[in-house]
Amino acid sequence: MAKKSRLNKELGLFDVFAISTGAMFSSGFFLLPGLASQYTGPSVFLAYLVSGVLILPAMFSIAEISTALPRSGGAYFFLDRSLGPLLGTIGGLGTYFALMFKTAFAIIGIGAYASFFWEVPVKTIAIMGTLFFMVLNLFGAKKTSGLQNFFVSFLLVVLGTFIIDGLYNIFFTDRIDVPKANEHFRPFFTNGFEGMIITAGFVFVSYLGLTQIASVAEEIKKPERNIPLGMLLSLAVTGLVYFLGVFVMVAVIEPSEFGNDLAPAATAVKKIFNWMPGDLGAYLMTGAAMAAFASTGNAGLLSSSRYPFAMGRDKLFPENFSKVGKKGTPVQAILLTTSFILLFILVLSEEGIAKLASTFQLLIFMFINFSVIVFRNSKIESYDPGYRSPLYPYMQVAGIIISLVLIAYMGWMSILFTAAIVLVGVLWYKYYARFRVQREGAIFHWFALLGKYQYAELENEFLSIIKEKGLRQGDPFDETITRARITFNEKETDFPQLLNYVSGIFSAEMHVKKEELIKEFLTVSAIEPALVIPEVSILFAKKEGIDHPSLHIVLSEKGIGKSVEKNGISSEDYIRVFFFLVNPSKEPRQQLRMLSRLIDIIERDNFINEILGMKSQRKIKEYLLHNERYITIQLLPGTVQAEMIDKQLKEIKFPSEVLVALVERESATFAPNGNTRLLENDILTVIGEPKSISQLYNRFMNV
Repeated sequence: MAKKSRLNKELGLFDVFAISTGAMFSSGFFLLPGLASQYTGPSVFLAYLVSGVLILPAMFSIAEISTALPRSGGAYFFLDRSLGPLLGTIGGLGTYFALMFKTAFAIIGIGAYASFFWEVPVKTIAIMGTLFFMVLNLFGAKKTSGLQNFFVSFLLVVLGTFIIDGLYNIFFTDRIDVPKANEHFRPFFTNGFEGMIITAGFVFVSYLGLTQIASVAEEIKKPERNIPLGMLLSLAVTGLVYFLGVFVMVAVIEPSEFGNDLAPAATAVKKIFNWMPGDLGAYLMTGAAMAAFASTGNAGLLSSSRYPFAMGRDKLFPENFSKVGKKGTPVQAILLTTSFILLFILVLSEEGIAKLASTFQLLIFMFINFSVIVFRNSKIESYDPGYRSPLYPYMQVAGIIISLVLIAYMGWMSILFTAAIVLVGVLWYKYYARFRVQREGAIFHWFALLGKYQYAELENEFLSIIKEKGLRQGDPFDETITRARITFNEKETDFPQLLNYVSGIFSAEMHVKKEELIKEFLTVSAIEPALVIPEVSILFAKKEGIDHPSLHIVLSEKGIGKSVEKNGISSEDYIRVFFFLVNPSKEPRQQLRMLSRLIDIIERDNFINEILGMKSQRKIKEYLLHNERYITIQLLPGTVQAEMIDKQLKEIKFPSEVLVALVERESATFAPNGNTRLLENDILTVIGEPKSISQLYNRFMNV
């Protein structure tokens, strides 16, 4: 992909947690409780809990696909690659508008809470806030998330204090009645089961922050760990605060006031923070509310702007929206999104925004749950999630049913609006995108009858994503390199002879049939075009009954003739570097990650000349290892490392998580064990975690 459309990976675990949590703690806590209580009464706090449980299937599905395909655009990208560009267009436009509605709703909240104490025009404050967040987003995701982290930290401290103080007053003092004696809790369900379901759907918008993580997945470091963990922590914390916080509001605010209160948290805090002088408690909660709305507005603009960026990159939007500015941000996408948010602030009401956002998002969640089923059944090997949804497929089926039920209760106006967005998406695809896009989704890989529409490049695209994600914790790439057999071929030979020779060595080592290995090496797979690199050949096989990968590297200065095929065109190439990789058949996706890492190395500048210029096996293996994960130490007299001379390896204290993988002695290279005695002039290759390697460097080299 062109560099101009690549986003920087700057976001860590706390950034993920802060973006998701900050996006949820705003309207859901500070604006919606009173409005939502009109549908179900005092049981509104239970509706928040129900809504949090109902979003679990969508959260698990989003986490799975995000770790497999960490790409900007979130729901759009998922739907496009699973169900095809038509549904991708509908999902992208719809989710884009849903997130912008929620963002506009949140930014209006800044003005609403500001007007609680000061005579200021609500929408003027909202417009100023939008422009501020626009400028902040133009300077980069990390700067945006830095402010987000501050907002969320401050918010959690204030809300934690509010909940603890409120629960203490309710259950341990006489100031506020306990629920069984509190008239505010009667009648508990004002509209029965239907009212509870309507309310759960209405407050569903409170949890939409989870989707914002998917839309910035491309900018998250270690996505396979940070995305599911950040989402789970965020949902747990948010759900608990909603449940307890709204419970406190119900207990302290008169029901007749609560239903029309646009600042219920500030009203509640006036009644319980009486230990603070004057209106300090109310001012503190107002500050927390404004921080919450600011964090949602900030995160909302960040994540929603990635939709036109991603769709522009895929030609569903004008390509200009995919361009990245000098600060590594999608400038035109941010400006477009800001314009829409300003329009919504000026023309829409608060309750209308909430319902519209919730209804369309429910439809998108239904599609996302179905997408997981499609990806799993497509058998695309390069679909390689670092996190897999539990209870598949029952979790996804439950998520689809939940979405359908909640949509049915959201009212005709919301349903008609959702239908209108779907229609706009269909028309946009038919008259603009269809002529520019030539791909289909993974669903065509699932159904054999649709096989003629399969999009072969999908495997290659997913493989390129695996390469960007890198190796997973526990992948034995370094160990495979250190154990690799290297052959320097200096005599005339042809490819069949070489294949027979290498397969014979593997056969003897692994106790498998040579003929089966040859057949496996020659089998053409869907990812084959991605492995075609001039003068290099990567051949791979999977076998049962072996417990670790094995690699054989063959270097030929003259080159060995081998037929190659790419994009349907066959030709002959003289291969100078061969990689033969055999993996356990139970780890097909680990093999893809290993292959992707090899491709990453092969694509280094001047790879062929550099590796052929090395005549030492140690140097070749070091060249193939991660730079930050190995160190070479030579045992020379008169140096710090001389202390290891004439000692057995097991007698030497190394940092944790390192391994002496190779010893080079008098031009011979071997893998040592604990009893190996080290001699003067030995060269050790040590591999391990970057922190431990850094400790070794400081101990032996940085002197």
